[in-house]
Formats: sequence, structure tokens, C-alpha cells
Amino acid sequence: MHFTEVTIGADLIQKNEELALRNRELLDNHDVRAFSIMGAIGSGKTMLIEHAIERLEGQYKCAVFAGDVIARYDAQRFEKKGALTVPLNTGKECHLDAHMVGHALEKINLHNIDLLFIENVGNLICPSDFVLGEHKRIVVVSVTEGDDTIAKHPMIFRISDAAVVNKIDIAQFVDADPDKMIGDARRINPRIEAIKTSCKTGEGLDAWITLLVG
Repeated sequence: MHFTEVTIGADLIQKNEELALRNRELLDNHDVRAFSIMGAIGSGKTMLIEHAIERLEGQYKCAVFAGDVIARYDAQRFEKKGALTVPLNTGKECHLDAHMVGHALEKINLHNIDLLFIENVGNLICPSDFVLGEHKRIVVVSVTEGDDTIAKHPMIFRISDAAVVNKIDIAQFVDADPDKMIGDARRINPRIEAIKTSCKTGEGLDAWITLLVG
């Protein structure tokens, strides 16, 4: 009797990367720039995307793939802002993958879109293993998670292009140091773009838009 050893984890990652390349090619062929927005629950991903949609209105046509265990709640928020939105329910899964994103791309007319925001499920672990076909991977953390949260989750920052430290307006009340968080992100990944924001006061939102569209 002969046995064949199959490394399931590696096979899944490889297949996902192949599908992600197809997604990227499709986006490139339609001149759509896509952002994967990752981060923990409550970090402010949804609100940052809402601000981007508002500020870019009239300049760029935006669409959002809202990924979550139950996605309709965030999807409704994006729809109210006027963005074409596709809710992606992950059920028991803790992340989006390229297969799900590929099916979502089939549901929209890419000719009518300039920017695509892909909001991932809220956590700092699982999404780091699954590329989606995006052009830029952005991870959002808030000061409420503690100023050691970046140091505790190095992988997602290592693979990200940009990091956003959010809710800096309440940093003093939760005894967190946003500058330490920025420093940790840059120590883990010297190439990462790192900014500080507050959706409440508006601080850093200009930098957030620059991060997206230059």
C-alpha cells in the first residue's frame, strides 16, 4: 500500500495565490485599484472607508466588498454613502479569500469603478495568509487595543503596505502611545507607510486619503 503525503495548508495557500493573481489581472484590465483593509473588530475600518468614499466623491467611483461573518450591517453603511456594495458573508471563516473576492467581482461592472475597498473580517491573524488580488494591503489598529498590539501581531504588519493607528484622540484615556505603535510597525516592516488618524476629530484623514490616491 502506497501513501502520498499532502500538505493541505500549503496547497490551500498556493491555490489562493493563483486565484488572487487572476483577480489582480481582472482589476488591472479594467484600471481598478483595489485596497485590502484589514484590522481587528472595532479598529475603525468601516468608518475610515466611509470617510474615503465621502472625500473622494466626484473624483473616483468607489465600490466596497464588505466581508464579515454577517456582512449586511457594514454593507448598509457603505450603501448609504452611495458606494456600490457587495456583502460577503464568511459564516464560520475568519477571513476573506481570493475565491470569494473572485465571485464578488463577477457581480459588478468593473467599467464603472475606479477604486475598490475590500473590508476583511475583523482580526489581526487569519487575513495575513490570504492575498486577494489587491494592489495595497492596509492594516488598521486603534489605540484601544493597547499600544503593544502591533508588537504582538508582527506577521500582518510584515506583509502590509501601510498601517493606520486610529482613534488617537482617546489615546491618553486608554494609556496608549500612538508614536510607539508607529515605531513598532516601522521596526517590524521598515518599508511600511504608517499614519495616525482620528475619525472623530478629523486628524490624519488628509494623510489617509493621500495613502489611497497619492
